[in-house]
Amino acid sequence: MIKKFIRKILGVKNARPSNEPVVLGPKEHGIDPRMVSNNAIRVTSTLQEAGFEAFVVGGAVRDLLLGVKPKDFDVATNATPEQVKRLFRRAFIIGRRFQIVHVMFGQDLLEVTTFRGTATDNAPKDEHGRVLRDNTFGSQAEDAERRDFTINAMYYNPATQEVLDYHGGIEDIRAKTLRIIGQPEARYREDPVRMLRVVRFAAKLNFSIERSTAAPIGVMAPLIDNVPAARVFDEMLKLLTSGQALACLQQLRKEGLHHGLLPMLDVVLEQPMGTKFVTLALDSTDKRVMAGKTVSPGFLFASLLWHQVLEKWQAYQASGEFPIPALHMAADEVLESQTEKLAIQRKIGSDMRDIWAMQPRFERRNGKNPYKLLEHLRFRAGYDFLLLRCASGEIDRELGDWWTAFYEGDESMRAELVSAASSGSGKKKKPAPRRGRKDADAGAEGGADLAAANHDADEGDEADDDDFLNPRPEGEAPARKRRRRPRRGRRSGGGGNAPAGEA
Repeated sequence: MIKKFIRKILGVKNARPSNEPVVLGPKEHGIDPRMVSNNAIRVTSTLQEAGFEAFVVGGAVRDLLLGVKPKDFDVATNATPEQVKRLFRRAFIIGRRFQIVHVMFGQDLLEVTTFRGTATDNAPKDEHGRVLRDNTFGSQAEDAERRDFTINAMYYNPATQEVLDYHGGIEDIRAKTLRIIGQPEARYREDPVRMLRVVRFAAKLNFSIERSTAAPIGVMAPLIDNVPAARVFDEMLKLLTSGQALACLQQLRKEGLHHGLLPMLDVVLEQPMGTKFVTLALDSTDKRVMAGKTVSPGFLFASLLWHQVLEKWQAYQASGEFPIPALHMAADEVLESQTEKLAIQRKIGSDMRDIWAMQPRFERRNGKNPYKLLEHLRFRAGYDFLLLRCASGEIDRELGDWWTAFYEGDESMRAELVSAASSGSGKKKKPAPRRGRKDADAGAEGGADLAAANHDADEGDEADDDDFLNPRPEGEAPARKRRRRPRRGRRSGGGGNAPAGEA
């Protein structure tokens, strides 16, 4: 009775002793062995043939029990990382907090972990109790106790097709319940990222969070600030590409976890236009994930942070900045503030800048500008972003329709669209000066002059873009570069040109 009462107070499920698993056969668990990766079977069988224990573990078992084909397969074994590495040709030991082995088969990566032992008081921790490094190995029962949630603490042996369940995970899967293993406060303090994981799993699987598991989250949420930004970014990326991104963000807000991650998300979602824009972006992402298509992290974060950029962009313009410099200043400010929290990778940040910087360029539909923009490396991402802005009501839908027709049309259609856009603007574009034409007319060699004329024409078109990126004050005439002509020699009595230096 006393033990039962203590388990109830501490939030630990009243179950069998944790070192005695329930063994479920194929008829009881219902896993389809055809859904198990051939490479996962290859890793477990190689380890078992070498005399070690080896099981598919964690989220892969959970998904197999739910009838979903897992994206990734993790393997747990009693072999040490060095012993695992010796058994496979392409195997790499990684990790500081806890060493694991990455085994590669072509592009397929499998993560192999050694059974973890119970945490020791000697393990290095920070001032808030977060475990910094723990390479203590142990038994399978200890490893199951160290895992975060009951539904992730089951082991599947492909050779025998048996599932070992230490903490009643199969019951929680059937009840669609997320339950943490152990005392919730202590487990969250060990690794605050578990609070993000419980939100992600609840939204992705449509599970409810068990009461004692959810209770401490609101109070302990500030501990996430102590987690390295790179880990938080990885977890946020998993959350946003889970196929239930909008549900995950709503769950984050419900649990009070969003403040340190996307601090202005509440402000955005309180604005009707912002809510519609973010909802459309996340819905589009979820559909791509469900269809098995790739998702661009740069596009995703550019969408989530766009209204912060838009607000600052408008503020800079109101203070007197020109539009393009104002946009770059706004982007820099937003990315700098978010990098402190999320450690957005440089490549992703660069993609975000490109997508944002393209938006004003979509408004320039005259001359060669549309053709140049069409050749941009990130055009498709910028174009999709433009369509989101149109769909949310931020800008006129006509602009998106025009670019759709231009993108999908043939050369003649594109020429008609550009001509119509140019005449519709009410301003006739002043042709760029073609420097060097007089020399060509004066009898210089045709091939060289034609190349020079084409080069100068291209320079004139590029000058349009330069003016767009660095606009002149209104009314100021463009500066003209003087072209110095070669001086011709004076005629001598013989009718030829004078030698150099005599003119």
